[in-house]
Amino acid sequence: MRTNIWKAVPAAAVLCFGLAPMTASAQQPAKTPTPVQTALLEPPSSGTPASSAGASTSATSDPAAAAATNTTSTSTPTAVPTDHDAIIQQMAKEMADMKARMAVMETALKNATANDSSTAEHDANALRAAEGSSSVPMPGEGQAAAAPAPAAAPAPPEISAEITTKSAPFAWFDQTWLNDGGHNVDSPMSTKYFTPEIRFDANYILDYNHPEDDTMVGSTEMYRSDEFQLEQASFGGDFRIQNTRGRILTMNGLFSQATVRNDASYNRGQWDLKDAYKYFSEAWGGYHWDVGHGLNVDAGIFVSYVGLFSYYNFDNWAYQPSYVSSNTPWFFNGVRIQYFPTDKLKIEPWIINGWQSYARYNGHGGLGGQVLWRPNKNWHFNFNDYGLGEDDAGYPGRSRVHADYSLQDKVYDNPKKFIDKFAWTLTGDVGCEYGGGGPSFATSFDPKYGTAGGTLDQKGHSPLQGDTDTYNGGVRCHGSQAKTGVPKQMFLGWMAYARLWAYHDRHAITIGGGEMNNPGRYLTLVPAINGATATSGTPYYTENANDRGEMHDTTFTYDYMPSQFITFRLEQAYRFSDTPYFAGRGGVTPPGGNNGNPADYQCAAGGDAQFGYVYTSTPTGASSSVGVAGQPYAEAYCQGAGLAGGNAGTPGTPAALGALWWPDLRTKQWSTMGAIMVRF
Repeated sequence: MRTNIWKAVPAAAVLCFGLAPMTASAQQPAKTPTPVQTALLEPPSSGTPASSAGASTSATSDPAAAAATNTTSTSTPTAVPTDHDAIIQQMAKEMADMKARMAVMETALKNATANDSSTAEHDANALRAAEGSSSVPMPGEGQAAAAPAPAAAPAPPEISAEITTKSAPFAWFDQTWLNDGGHNVDSPMSTKYFTPEIRFDANYILDYNHPEDDTMVGSTEMYRSDEFQLEQASFGGDFRIQNTRGRILTMNGLFSQATVRNDASYNRGQWDLKDAYKYFSEAWGGYHWDVGHGLNVDAGIFVSYVGLFSYYNFDNWAYQPSYVSSNTPWFFNGVRIQYFPTDKLKIEPWIINGWQSYARYNGHGGLGGQVLWRPNKNWHFNFNDYGLGEDDAGYPGRSRVHADYSLQDKVYDNPKKFIDKFAWTLTGDVGCEYGGGGPSFATSFDPKYGTAGGTLDQKGHSPLQGDTDTYNGGVRCHGSQAKTGVPKQMFLGWMAYARLWAYHDRHAITIGGGEMNNPGRYLTLVPAINGATATSGTPYYTENANDRGEMHDTTFTYDYMPSQFITFRLEQAYRFSDTPYFAGRGGVTPPGGNNGNPADYQCAAGGDAQFGYVYTSTPTGASSSVGVAGQPYAEAYCQGAGLAGGNAGTPGTPAALGALWWPDLRTKQWSTMGAIMVRF
């Protein structure tokens, strides 16, 4: 519509300006004709001039108009060209100029209208976007539509953490009452992909034997007496990104030194695995499949569940666990496969290097697994089995099997009462070693000192009690040595604990203990005499087949837990061994301190006696070397070096025992422990 109007405007203007000269000429008076004023303007298409009579008649018919016209004509006379071509050219030029000016005006008007419309549409779109509208405005009639706003870039896909379509296993009940679960319920620093874990454990232990070197032995939790010590400082956490899993937890403090000393596997072959791993209690990575209630495959160093108690004291009901837990593995190195067919059951096979070992001890590693079943919120069953591994260093062919079964039962739970919870646990272990050939002795008869060889003490006395024979032959799980000639190497133990919580779980009291019988001592911890480890061994506490190892213990524990992140613990412990085992007042450090030769005897006045439990030599007249008891040679060396403390007894007889230093070992240990343990 606007276009038609603007086309009509130029036409009307042309018509008006074209007729205006003719109208003006018709109104001029004829009383004073002049050459310029007598020529009448004719239309360009006409060949006949207008008559002067017609003009004159029109003028004289209205005297007033004629007078007005005459006055105007007289004052400002206008010359009208008489040439028709010139008139036409003049009109054409004026019309062209007029069209050009009108075209400029029309363009400017259209631009202004379009700008106003675009601004209005932009404001309207902004308002719609603010109101959440997704509608697109239609362009107005006669104008172009505004360009659509560019589409927003699509958001990157969200990366999941760990997907389990079905319910997560064991997430349906409170696990804080379990012995090994800890009492944390929150992790405030957690993110979607990472859950940090920080632990501190500091203690003060008073050993009533009062060893002069402040050293405690025979434990995986108590190491120093009459001192404040940092047991554990650990940092790490769990990672979960697109079903890829990982966990790392460092191990610093006394734990980092005491745990690794009980593993002798790193001494086989090259590379220092002890130093490579000792600062990690856990370090593994793996993957999670959304199968059943979860399927995980992880590889690295992961915690062991044998013995019920957790690797970390904060999680446990007692600080010093009984022998069934303390003398069984805290970790494994290998691969585990966790399958959860329901949210109450876990089946977990292990393919590992061995029994709490960084490497293989001998020809092949071990296999094992766990079945964990929690049928309801009050019952917990844990079944662990291990086998196949050859886990005695230096004894290829000996294999180990072990079974560890636990149950936990929450009998009472009433948060509204002052005494609000009660639970108990029971654990039973049985295991043995078998194989390794027929009877064989490392020692032979020594003609020089007359010491016998090739005999086995039926009572399993230690060298300190006079038995200097060593056996390196085959062993068996059962049967009488008197009938088979092969000693029995086995483990049998149990432990039980009962715990009572009060005042909204802020206070707890635990009483418990257990017992073990371990002929051959293959699971008995080597005392740290002169810095001895499982690798070095010590002549003062041997681990020969049939060496006796019967022990029991009791603990009474009080916990104060004002927050879920901290535990103040006070514990009284009593431990007993049927052979001298615990550090006495004289301690387990030789005169002058550790000298780096824990496998050798030490002289009474200090210094290495140069000989250990077995001395390999070639007797006079013999064609090959044999192993003989090393003790008489050590006694003779100390006497000859002036390090026997004045002892001059005949080597190889009881009179010469004083030439050597002997650790002060006791059969009993009473201790009181206080600890502050933190876990975030």
